[in-house]
Amino acid sequence: MKTYDSLSRRKNFFHRYGKSCKSLSFLMLGMVLLFVAGCKSQTGTVLQPGSRELSGSHAAGQEVFKPLVEESVARLLTAEIQREGSIPRGSKRICFVGVENHSAEELADYREQLYEMIDTSISSSGQFTSVSRRYVEPAIHAGRYRMQDLFLPENQRKLQATLEQNGQPFDYLLFAKLTSGTTRDNRDSQRDYRLSLELINIHDGSSIKEGCELSKGYNVSLGAKMRNR
Repeated sequence: MKTYDSLSRRKNFFHRYGKSCKSLSFLMLGMVLLFVAGCKSQTGTVLQPGSRELSGSHAAGQEVFKPLVEESVARLLTAEIQREGSIPRGSKRICFVGVENHSAEELADYREQLYEMIDTSISSSGQFTSVSRRYVEPAIHAGRYRMQDLFLPENQRKLQATLEQNGQPFDYLLFAKLTSGTTRDNRDSQRDYRLSLELINIHDGSSIKEGCELSKGYNVSLGAKMRNR
Protein backbone atom coordinates (compact mmCIF):
# COMPACT_ATOMS: atom_id res chain seq x y z
CA MET A 1 0.00 0.00 0.00
CA LYS A 2 2.81 2.36 0.87
CA THR A 3 4.52 1.51 -2.38
CA TYR A 4 1.36 2.37 -4.32
CA ASP A 5 0.96 5.73 -2.51
CA SER A 6 4.61 6.58 -3.16
CA LEU A 7 4.29 5.82 -6.85
CA SER A 8 1.09 7.84 -7.03
CA ARG A 9 2.72 10.86 -5.39
CA ARG A 10 5.68 10.64 -7.75
CA LYS A 11 3.39 10.40 -10.72
CA ASN A 12 1.43 13.48 -9.60
CA PHE A 13 4.65 15.39 -8.94
CA PHE A 14 6.09 14.72 -12.39
CA HIS A 15 2.72 15.48 -13.96
CA ARG A 16 2.55 18.89 -12.25
CA TYR A 17 6.26 19.52 -12.92
CA GLY A 18 5.82 18.68 -16.58
CA LYS A 19 2.88 21.07 -16.92
CA SER A 20 4.89 23.84 -15.21
CA CYS A 21 7.85 23.27 -17.55
CA LYS A 22 5.54 23.43 -20.56
CA SER A 23 3.99 26.67 -19.34
CA LEU A 24 7.42 28.15 -18.68
CA SER A 25 8.62 27.09 -22.14
CA PHE A 26 5.62 28.70 -23.82
CA LEU A 27 6.15 31.87 -21.77
CA MET A 28 9.83 32.08 -22.73
CA LEU A 29 8.98 31.41 -26.38
CA GLY A 30 6.41 34.20 -26.31
CA MET A 31 8.92 36.62 -24.79
CA VAL A 32 11.50 35.73 -27.47
CA LEU A 33 8.95 36.25 -30.26
CA LEU A 34 7.96 39.63 -28.82
CA PHE A 35 11.62 40.65 -28.58
CA VAL A 36 12.31 39.64 -32.19
CA ALA A 37 9.19 41.43 -33.42
CA GLY A 38 10.27 44.55 -31.53
CA CYS A 39 13.73 44.42 -33.09
CA LYS A 40 12.27 44.21 -36.60
CA SER A 41 9.75 47.03 -36.18
CA GLN A 42 10.72 50.63 -37.00
CA THR A 43 10.59 53.48 -34.54
CA GLY A 44 11.13 57.21 -34.97
CA THR A 45 12.93 59.74 -32.78
CA VAL A 46 12.96 63.53 -33.07
CA LEU A 47 16.60 64.62 -32.79
CA GLN A 48 17.15 67.63 -30.59
CA PRO A 49 19.83 70.25 -31.40
CA GLY A 50 23.19 68.83 -30.37
CA SER A 51 22.01 65.21 -30.59
CA ARG A 52 24.19 62.70 -32.37
CA GLU A 53 23.03 62.40 -35.99
CA LEU A 54 23.13 59.29 -38.15
CA SER A 55 25.94 58.59 -40.59
CA GLY A 56 24.98 56.61 -43.70
CA SER A 57 26.35 53.06 -43.70
CA HIS A 58 26.26 52.63 -47.50
CA ALA A 59 26.02 56.12 -49.00
CA ALA A 60 26.47 59.80 -48.21
CA GLY A 61 23.86 61.73 -46.24
CA GLN A 62 23.67 64.93 -44.24
CA GLU A 63 27.04 64.18 -42.59
CA VAL A 64 28.65 64.70 -46.04
CA PHE A 65 26.39 67.12 -47.91
CA LYS A 66 25.84 69.72 -45.20
CA PRO A 67 29.54 70.62 -44.66
CA LEU A 68 30.22 70.37 -48.43
CA VAL A 69 27.50 72.93 -49.22
CA GLU A 70 28.37 75.32 -46.40
CA GLU A 71 32.08 75.40 -47.21
CA SER A 72 31.72 75.49 -51.02
CA VAL A 73 29.21 78.35 -51.04
CA ALA A 74 31.25 80.36 -48.52
CA ARG A 75 34.42 79.94 -50.62
CA LEU A 76 32.67 80.86 -53.87
CA LEU A 77 30.95 84.00 -52.64
CA THR A 78 34.03 85.17 -50.75
CA ALA A 79 36.14 84.76 -53.90
CA GLU A 80 33.64 86.79 -55.97
CA ILE A 81 33.47 89.57 -53.37
CA GLN A 82 37.27 89.76 -53.34
CA ARG A 83 37.37 89.89 -57.14
CA GLU A 84 34.75 92.62 -57.36
CA GLY A 85 36.35 94.59 -54.53
CA SER A 86 33.07 95.61 -52.95
CA ILE A 87 29.49 94.42 -53.46
CA PRO A 88 26.62 96.39 -51.89
CA ARG A 89 24.34 94.30 -49.77
CA GLY A 90 21.78 92.41 -51.84
CA SER A 91 22.77 94.14 -55.09
CA LYS A 92 23.79 91.04 -57.08
CA ARG A 93 21.35 88.34 -58.16
CA ILE A 94 22.25 84.72 -58.90
CA CYS A 95 20.30 82.37 -61.16
CA PHE A 96 21.01 78.89 -59.81
CA VAL A 97 20.56 76.41 -62.66
CA GLY A 98 20.76 73.12 -60.74
CA VAL A 99 22.87 70.22 -59.48
CA GLU A 100 24.62 67.72 -61.75
CA ASN A 101 25.33 64.36 -60.14
CA HIS A 102 28.45 62.62 -61.47
CA SER A 103 29.15 60.66 -58.30
CA ALA A 104 28.96 56.88 -57.84
CA GLU A 105 25.73 57.20 -55.84
CA GLU A 106 22.13 58.01 -56.64
CA LEU A 107 21.05 61.22 -54.92
CA ALA A 108 17.37 60.23 -54.59
CA ASP A 109 15.65 62.81 -52.36
CA TYR A 110 18.97 64.53 -51.62
CA ARG A 111 18.99 66.13 -55.09
CA GLU A 112 16.18 68.43 -53.96
CA GLN A 113 17.79 68.84 -50.56
CA LEU A 114 21.10 69.91 -52.12
CA TYR A 115 19.36 72.49 -54.30
CA GLU A 116 17.55 73.99 -51.33
CA MET A 117 20.66 74.00 -49.15
CA ILE A 118 22.72 75.84 -51.79
CA ASP A 119 19.91 78.27 -52.62
CA THR A 120 19.32 79.08 -48.95
CA SER A 121 23.05 79.61 -48.31
CA ILE A 122 23.17 82.14 -51.17
CA SER A 123 20.12 84.04 -49.91
CA SER A 124 21.44 84.21 -46.36
CA SER A 125 24.85 85.55 -47.43
CA GLY A 126 23.73 89.17 -47.44
CA GLN A 127 25.55 90.44 -50.54
CA PHE A 128 23.75 88.11 -52.96
CA THR A 129 20.15 87.11 -53.58
CA SER A 130 18.88 84.24 -55.71
CA VAL A 131 16.22 84.20 -58.40
CA SER A 132 13.30 82.04 -57.28
CA ARG A 133 13.35 78.52 -58.61
CA ARG A 134 9.70 78.94 -59.56
CA TYR A 135 10.82 81.39 -62.27
CA VAL A 136 14.04 79.64 -63.28
CA GLU A 137 12.72 76.13 -63.97
CA PRO A 138 9.81 77.18 -66.27
CA ALA A 139 12.18 79.44 -68.24
CA ILE A 140 14.70 76.61 -68.71
CA HIS A 141 11.93 74.18 -69.64
CA ALA A 142 10.43 76.61 -72.17
CA GLY A 143 13.81 77.05 -73.87
CA ARG A 144 14.50 73.28 -73.68
CA TYR A 145 17.96 74.01 -72.33
CA ARG A 146 20.21 71.28 -71.03
CA MET A 147 22.79 72.16 -68.41
CA GLN A 148 25.65 72.35 -70.95
CA ASP A 149 23.54 74.52 -73.30
CA LEU A 150 23.64 77.37 -70.80
CA PHE A 151 27.41 77.70 -71.13
CA LEU A 152 26.82 79.18 -74.60
CA PRO A 153 26.55 83.01 -74.53
CA GLU A 154 23.64 82.96 -76.99
CA ASN A 155 21.55 80.72 -74.74
CA GLN A 156 22.55 82.75 -71.68
CA ARG A 157 21.19 85.89 -73.35
CA LYS A 158 17.94 84.12 -74.26
CA LEU A 159 17.44 82.90 -70.70
CA GLN A 160 18.27 86.34 -69.37
CA ALA A 161 15.71 87.97 -71.69
CA THR A 162 13.01 85.47 -70.64
CA LEU A 163 13.55 86.08 -66.93
CA GLU A 164 13.75 89.86 -67.41
CA GLN A 165 10.33 89.75 -69.06
CA ASN A 166 9.08 88.13 -65.86
CA GLY A 167 10.71 90.83 -63.74
CA GLN A 168 13.56 88.59 -62.63
CA PRO A 169 16.87 89.99 -63.95
CA PHE A 170 20.11 88.38 -62.77
CA ASP A 171 23.85 88.99 -62.82
CA TYR A 172 25.25 85.47 -62.52
CA LEU A 173 24.54 81.88 -63.54
CA LEU A 174 25.46 79.24 -60.97
CA PHE A 175 26.18 75.59 -61.75
CA ALA A 176 26.76 72.85 -59.15
CA LYS A 177 28.40 69.48 -59.78
CA LEU A 178 28.84 66.57 -57.37
CA THR A 179 31.59 64.03 -58.11
CA SER A 180 33.23 61.17 -56.22
CA GLY A 181 36.23 58.88 -56.33
CA THR A 182 36.43 55.48 -54.64
CA THR A 183 39.49 53.68 -53.21
CA ARG A 184 39.05 50.02 -52.24
CA ASP A 185 41.00 47.91 -49.76
CA ASN A 186 39.57 44.39 -50.05
CA ARG A 187 36.10 44.67 -48.50
CA ASP A 188 36.63 48.18 -47.10
CA SER A 189 36.46 51.37 -49.14
CA GLN A 190 36.98 55.12 -48.96
CA ARG A 191 34.92 57.53 -51.04
CA ASP A 192 36.08 61.09 -51.68
CA TYR A 193 33.21 63.48 -52.40
CA ARG A 194 33.63 66.85 -54.09
CA LEU A 195 31.05 69.59 -54.61
CA SER A 196 32.15 72.09 -57.29
CA LEU A 197 30.39 75.42 -57.84
CA GLU A 198 30.92 77.52 -60.97
CA LEU A 199 29.73 81.12 -61.10
CA ILE A 200 29.49 82.88 -64.49
CA ASN A 201 29.13 86.65 -64.77
CA ILE A 202 26.38 87.15 -67.34
CA HIS A 203 27.63 90.66 -68.24
CA ASP A 204 31.26 89.95 -69.17
CA GLY A 205 31.40 86.13 -69.38
CA SER A 206 34.04 85.78 -66.68
CA SER A 207 33.77 82.87 -64.26
CA ILE A 208 35.17 81.57 -61.02
CA LYS A 209 35.09 78.04 -59.67
CA GLU A 210 35.35 76.87 -56.08
CA GLY A 211 34.67 73.63 -54.28
CA CYS A 212 35.17 71.49 -51.24
CA GLU A 213 36.11 67.85 -50.63
CA LEU A 214 35.19 65.41 -47.90
CA SER A 215 36.26 61.77 -47.50
CA LYS A 216 34.25 59.01 -45.88
CA GLY A 217 35.16 55.41 -45.06
CA TYR A 218 32.80 52.45 -45.49
CA ASN A 219 33.95 49.61 -43.25
CA VAL A 220 33.10 45.93 -43.51
CA SER A 221 36.09 44.25 -41.86
CA LEU A 222 36.35 44.23 -38.05
CA GLY A 223 39.83 45.79 -38.16
CA ALA A 224 38.62 48.83 -40.13
CA LYS A 225 35.61 49.24 -37.86
CA MET A 226 37.86 49.29 -34.79
CA ARG A 227 40.30 51.78 -36.37
CA ASN A 228 37.56 54.20 -37.38
CA ARG A 229 35.44 54.12 -34.25
